[in-house]
Amino acid sequence: MKVSKNHFIKGYLAAILILAIVRLGLGFVNPDLVRISENVETKAEEAEVQQSEPTVSATPQEQEETASENLKEHVSHKPEGKKHPINSVPSYRLCFPDTNAVQLVAAQRWGIKRVQNRADAEARKRELVYVGSSPFYTVDRLTNSIPSLVPRAAILLNDIGRAFFDSLYVKGVPLNQLIVTSVLRTQDDVTRLRRRNGNATENSCHLYGTTFDICYNRYHPVTRPVRNDTLKWVLSEVLRDMREQGRCYIKYEVKQGCFHMTVR
Repeated sequence: MKVSKNHFIKGYLAAILILAIVRLGLGFVNPDLVRISENVETKAEEAEVQQSEPTVSATPQEQEETASENLKEHVSHKPEGKKHPINSVPSYRLCFPDTNAVQLVAAQRWGIKRVQNRADAEARKRELVYVGSSPFYTVDRLTNSIPSLVPRAAILLNDIGRAFFDSLYVKGVPLNQLIVTSVLRTQDDVTRLRRRNGNATENSCHLYGTTFDICYNRYHPVTRPVRNDTLKWVLSEVLRDMREQGRCYIKYEVKQGCFHMTVR
């Protein structure tokens, strides 16, 4: 039997239509759609379970106890794992040899014009930063200097104090603040100091607001005092790193019991 072209096309389309109806009837589903549906159902079930579980909120007393424990853990200075060793430096004199002549070059470069007296310092306070208080260090009772520095030196002092705290923590040493014993000196301060201290120089780096002294034989305890030289050893490591990074010049002063340093 001869089939015309029109009849062939009509039959072909009918067959395709029948196959499509059969596929829909058998419930053919795209596998990707099945996986997506399963993921959605799983997440919905998990969310439903979480919502069904009661949420237990801490009482004020429990919150206070938690905060107290966190504070104790922070200041106990017993870090988890192995503590960092305390090595100090091979020699204080060799590691911190920078004389006044060396430090004076940096002081004159980064510092302010010499301050004549306290009135002059007050008039020029916009050039300086007050360094009388910090969580990392305390300033001694000053008789021959003013607790002010140029911003560059104030940042250095703060970074030293912070690094000292961090080092104490990782070494498991009780927290102690550094003590700053001398900061900005006026020309009048230097003149008075030279009358009773023959080692005091007329052209002191302290005149430029770039220099400060940190004592190595006294510290201000935060948690508890440390009676041996441990704090001095830790401080020497911090200062050595700062000096090697090109942050400052440092002189180890034996008679004054301090590290004398100028920002670079």
